Amino acid sequence: MTVRWQNWSGYHSSTPRTRVEPTDLGELCDVVRTASAPLRILGTGHSFTPLVKSDGTIVSLDKFSGMRNHDADALTVTAGAGTKLGELAMAMHKIGQAFPNMGDIDKQAFGGALATATHGSGATLGAYHTQLEAIEIVDGRGKVREFSRKKNVDDLLAVIPGLGAFGAVTEVTFRNVASYRLRRRRWTLSIEEMLDQFNTMMTSHRSAEFYYAPFSRTALFVASDLSDEVAVTRPPDEDDETMAMLARVQRLTGWAPWLRKTVLKTALAGISREDYVADWLTVYPSERNIRFNEMEYHVPIEEGASTVAEVIALMEARFSDVYFPIEVRVVAPDEALLSPFYRRQTASIAIHHQAGSDPSPYFNAMEPIFRKHGGRPHWGKMHNLTASHLQASYPRFLEAMSVRRDIDPQNRFVSPYIATLFGIDL
Repeated sequence: MTVRWQNWSGYHSSTPRTRVEPTDLGELCDVVRTASAPLRILGTGHSFTPLVKSDGTIVSLDKFSGMRNHDADALTVTAGAGTKLGELAMAMHKIGQAFPNMGDIDKQAFGGALATATHGSGATLGAYHTQLEAIEIVDGRGKVREFSRKKNVDDLLAVIPGLGAFGAVTEVTFRNVASYRLRRRRWTLSIEEMLDQFNTMMTSHRSAEFYYAPFSRTALFVASDLSDEVAVTRPPDEDDETMAMLARVQRLTGWAPWLRKTVLKTALAGISREDYVADWLTVYPSERNIRFNEMEYHVPIEEGASTVAEVIALMEARFSDVYFPIEVRVVAPDEALLSPFYRRQTASIAIHHQAGSDPSPYFNAMEPIFRKHGGRPHWGKMHNLTASHLQASYPRFLEAMSVRRDIDPQNRFVSPYIATLFGIDL
């Protein structure tokens, strides 16, 4: 029987020689030593780059799932890397612990989120990998290795985020905070106001983000702050209905930008304002039922407003078929060698294109804008950069590559795509 893999959006696929699902650590070590290379680690397919694509072996870590133990005093949890974020959040909430922050999708495997520097939004809040205390990895020789902040912090900072190229991450220990509630508010303002007040708006709340629908001249701003008020039921999610409306307006008025602007301004004004208090794990995630492809670049926060303005101008001048909103978030700096947020506070700007149609013309036109402003790509989102570009963007790129060679000297985890990214000769 032919084995086939494809990612969530359907854009990338492959027919590996084998797909395996080891049940324990010993079996995984045997797979790493003996299976057909390249070995790529399977999460839930939410990356838009061909990270999992392989004609060798695709390895599922679904059996490496669940909370293993926790420390109530230190607020730490140890869990299998295959645990889905939503499942982990619910288990943590029951013991009074919480992620300090989350992205808006909770379907990913935690190991995949760590490998790609997945993040939420908040000027003082880091990506998931900033919570790491220790990880367990099966290296390219099939040996179990451990990295921790206490014993070998330099190596820990080199291997995560590691795109699944530093070995198979099987177990992680991470530091949390006590469970909390958030007051989430949502309102609209003009895009001109939003960009004029960009730094203030994006840094004055614990978590802040905004969306811009093409041609609307309107920003939809979302702020979440700590609250001790009584939790209520979260209002129904309107994302799918909003996307259907944006697609319909584009289809009917795409020939007349002025009319599209008028219709969208009225339609967005009709989106209900939000103001509610709920537990943290209820507030962060949203359902994403309409499939798309995505490019996201991380620029220095001081470049955020000007980058967004240029992206909007080019999009509205050349790409009237685009109706997916731009999403803008902020992320705190960290010390991980391959983190897009390495030593700089960041504005993250994401553009989207409907699945089933070619996103390349749109994304390729936008990428020079991101790069001009010092952008580093999200590891799980589409981009066209190779090792020479990345080495120029990451000050300690070569140090990370040296650690990778030690962990996987025979390149067991290196696919052609990974080789292009990291400058590895196969």
